Amino acid sequence: MLGGLFNALIYLIQVLQTIILVQFVLALLINFNVVNMSNDFVAAIWRALNALLDPLLAPIRRIMPNTGAIDFSPMVLLIGLTVIVKLLEPMVYYG
Repeated sequence: MLGGLFNALIYLIQVLQTIILVQFVLALLINFNVVNMSNDFVAAIWRALNALLDPLLAPIRRIMPNTGAIDFSPMVLLIGLTVIVKLLEPMVYYG
């Protein structure tokens, strides 16, 4: 029973990791003018992704130094989530 709960939590973390990667790639595309924010579809996706991820990324951004145009807080969050998954995996398989 408890293994199933941990397995569901790992799945949700993996979905969150995918959302973080999509937001990071979209941010790069916007910064390098590959996609335009005047497009309503792009702007809507950007706002939705930021609404989902800003509560998680804001504390990391406050701690990290300003690096200029590239934001490394998604990478820090991905590493932290990966560590959480690696800690939860033994609980799923061994008890």
